Amino acid sequence: MNAHLKVQSHHLERGAYLYIRQSSMRQVIDNTESTRRQYALRGRAVALGWRDEQIVVIDNDQGESGASAAWREGFQRLVSDVGMGHAGIVMGLEVSRLARNNADWQRLLEICALADTLILDEDGVYDPASFNDRLLLGLKGTMSEAELHVIKARLRGGILNKARRGEFRCPLPTGLVYDPSGNVMLDPDLQVRETIVHFFETFSRVGSASQTVKVFRKEGLLFPSRLHNSETLFRPLTASTAMRVLNNPRYAGAYTYGRRQFRRTVDGKKILRSRDIDDWLACIPDAHPGYISWEQHQENLKILEANGRGYDLARASIPREGPALLQGRAICGQCGRHFRVRYAARRGRLDAWYICDRAQNDRAEPSCQSIAGPPVDQAVGMLVAEQMTPAAVELVLEVRKEIEARHEEADRLRYRAIERAQTEADLASAVSCSSIPIIASSPIRSKVNGTRSSASWPMPAKSASAPASKINSFSIRLSMSG
Repeated sequence: MNAHLKVQSHHLERGAYLYIRQSSMRQVIDNTESTRRQYALRGRAVALGWRDEQIVVIDNDQGESGASAAWREGFQRLVSDVGMGHAGIVMGLEVSRLARNNADWQRLLEICALADTLILDEDGVYDPASFNDRLLLGLKGTMSEAELHVIKARLRGGILNKARRGEFRCPLPTGLVYDPSGNVMLDPDLQVRETIVHFFETFSRVGSASQTVKVFRKEGLLFPSRLHNSETLFRPLTASTAMRVLNNPRYAGAYTYGRRQFRRTVDGKKILRSRDIDDWLACIPDAHPGYISWEQHQENLKILEANGRGYDLARASIPREGPALLQGRAICGQCGRHFRVRYAARRGRLDAWYICDRAQNDRAEPSCQSIAGPPVDQAVGMLVAEQMTPAAVELVLEVRKEIEARHEEADRLRYRAIERAQTEADLASAVSCSSIPIIASSPIRSKVNGTRSSASWPMPAKSASAPASKINSFSIRLSMSG
């Protein structure tokens, strides 16, 4: 049917909506010819009988993907105006400009059919209420969605093929950088490297991410963090940062890709799901230098997993702070769970009690048992003393040496931080000094109560690097009125 025959007078009484979109900002900047072609559809509307002031241009979705309508405010406005009967015709260069999602496209067609709104593209004018036109528009929408799938599959296939060889460049965590040839190397900043090494050594010693954070806070150490502009800052270590570093296999020298999977919800938001290690798209151990070995990384993950099973029977538990000797170690002989430790201040001292009350807290059942701590600690202490041999004494001395080495390492990291701060301060001072203008002394004439008097402006000390001719070339004359 001729386009002019489809356009009726009641269509011309309503507005003509021109929807313009490009899929990315790069296309908006580089592919300007497509933008011109889309704006040129105004002439088609004028030729069909619409006045120029009736044409409504919706172009605020530039740079947005058409895969969904959830984040496209312009498309949502278009559908809303069509449903309210404000649009006589909807114009787009092609179906893919309006929607790449068949569900969004079919919804728009249904609303246009109910509101008696026409659709125009580069090929012609269509009436969604007509079966043949609706069939053709539905086929175009299906082909548009399939085209997006094919494009994504091609790009995704190339990325996966490169990632399986370990050649696809991914953003690196703090402490790893790319060299000029594209290979991964440790950060050349000595303070960054030593801090990360100290972090993994501390975790191996205390066996808990939260305890590692407490050790860093107690020792006054900061942890490096890389910003998006590749600048490295040192901040207080947090539990989330510690967990992220411990779970990242790149610190073990392994190249990985596809550790997480993104899914979109109904409202268009992205949700992140972690994959099991067997489902990773690429995993190449010892692909580049790392701070720990792959075996040590696997051991760290097992420790984190054991720490997360807080209510499992007799799970592994690290020693905790407190005067109780068996803090985090004693196990209830009735239910097999770890004892909790409660402290009570009596007669000026802190007494410990080993209590198993999880059945009471979880299921309102009676507590298994509660045992006074001092007798148990005394018996265990005597048993340990009986086992003290020359070899055990040597072991104690070795532990003492390890503690001293640990303190020396913390002192060295603090010294690195002081050196870094001093270097940055010297650099800032040099830059500020080089930008301060040098002003020579000159007479200042002021006019106060009708009389003239002269004063001198104090001249700063001459810099050894500034020539005398340049210093004397500056002069200032101030006029002051009372």
